[in-house]
Formats: sequence, C-alpha cells, structure tokens
Amino acid sequence: MAEGERSPERPSHPLAPVRPGCLYLVGTPIGNLEDLSYRAVRVLGEVALIAAEDTRSARVLCDRYGIATPTLSYHKENEARRAEELCARLARGEAIALVSEAGMPGISDPGARLVARCLELGLEVDVVPGPSASLAALVLSGLPSEHFRWLGFLPREAGARRRLLASVAEDPATLILFEAPTRTGRTLAELGELCGGERRAALARELTKLHQEVLRGSLAELAARFREEPPRGEVTLVVAGAPPAPGLSDEELAAEVTRRLATGASPREIAHALAGEGRRRVYQLALRLAGSR
Repeated sequence: MAEGERSPERPSHPLAPVRPGCLYLVGTPIGNLEDLSYRAVRVLGEVALIAAEDTRSARVLCDRYGIATPTLSYHKENEARRAEELCARLARGEAIALVSEAGMPGISDPGARLVARCLELGLEVDVVPGPSASLAALVLSGLPSEHFRWLGFLPREAGARRRLLASVAEDPATLILFEAPTRTGRTLAELGELCGGERRAALARELTKLHQEVLRGSLAELAARFREEPPRGEVTLVVAGAPPAPGLSDEELAAEVTRRLATGASPREIAHALAGEGRRRVYQLALRLAGSR
C-alpha cells in the first residue's frame, strides 16, 4: 500500500437496538457459558425483563456477563398464567427476553405457547439464535446430516414410546432424540429391536462441558454398554436412517403398478408414490398398462 493511502474500511453492520414491545427468544449455552453470543449478552442486558425457565441458572449466566436485568420464572407449571401476564407487559411496550435452562426456548422447553399467544395478539417476536444440543450431537455423530428427524423426548409410557419408534424405524432420515440417562439403555435396546441392531448410532453426553463424550457404534453395541450402568449427564442420541430398500424387478414393478391402477390411482399419482423406482420409468409403465386395460 502506497504511503498516505487509507486501507479500505470493512462494511459495518450496525446493531439494531432492542425494540419496545418485542419478545426475544434467546438461545443460551447448553453447558459452556462461553457459548453465549455477543448479541445475546446485549439483548439480555437491554430488555426490561428476562422470563426464565430456571431463574437460578439464568442468574448464574447473567452474573457471568454482568447483566443486571430482573428475572421472572416461566416454566411448564405456570406457563398458561405467565403467558398472559407477559403478553400484557409486552402490549404496554416492555421488551422481554425468554430463555430456557439451556438451549433454545420452545425446543423441548416452554416457549411455544407464549409465541403463539403473542402472534394471536399481533405482538412482535424475534429470535437470537444460540447453541443446540441436537445439532451439536448430529454434526459430531459422523452420521448423514442432509436430512434428519427431531423426536425430542420420547413418551414415558411404554406403548406410546414403542409406537413412536416403530413409526420411524423405516425413515431414511437420521433420527435425533433426547433421553434421560436412566432410560437410555432401554431405549437403545428398543431401537435395536425395531431398527436392527446393526444400525449405526452415536450417544453424545455432557455436550460442551468438561466431560463431553461422544460414543459411536451400532445400536446393539451401545445398548450392551449401557444395559447395566446408565450414562452420566444429559444424553442426546443420534441414529442413522433406514437404508434404501432394494429396487423392484420389472415384474414386481409391473405387478405393483397394476395393483395401484386397479384402485383408481392415475399414472401420475403412481409415479409420485413410487418415485424411488424412477419417476419416468414408473410413469411410462403406468401409461402403457393403463392403455392396455
């Protein structure tokens, strides 16, 4: 650079101030307090109130960053009453942040009811993205991440849990779910029974914390490991999707197309339903068989 020349300035992105009457959904650390974003620190410091699933953990986080904003409890037990109270304060022009004990409000944590009520009343809602245990586990698992299905916490009732797992056993998308440590061994065994013990999986625990660990292997291997002794800490399971089914032979495909034609399905509908066999191949076959009937 020649003497006297000024270096080009980097484009600036001015920070938008907190807006009155806006509800901010703020993602918070899932373990390591250093994962709180600069924007989250600013928003939490500028709003009039922080509605927190756990006010004690929120206070620890706020003290770490010198945030003096008052907190108010917002959890599953008081969610209905608090939602109306918070909406009234938002309508008066107060800016409010909603935080979970860890992660993103509304994802396996209270928050969806409040957001829905705000939108019903025409109140503004914004988001400050943050850490996610489900996505952190997915990218650490080494399993395909192009398509995934989030199951959250499984039902505690045995029949409901088994029905849910059976319904996703043939899903080609990678599965992600939370599980309590004491139920992890049983859930891995059930997944192995329904999906096949050879299916690849990963168990992530204590993500971003000092004792973070990711164990990878087959469902059978992981189930055997935790059959007697449960893992310690918060657990996220990631399970590979079902492998693609083998393609139909020409004879099998013709029989299936004929069967669907007999039910009144159109060639276009059949081609869509059997797209895995090649949409054009199925459509041409359906047209030919429909014309010969």
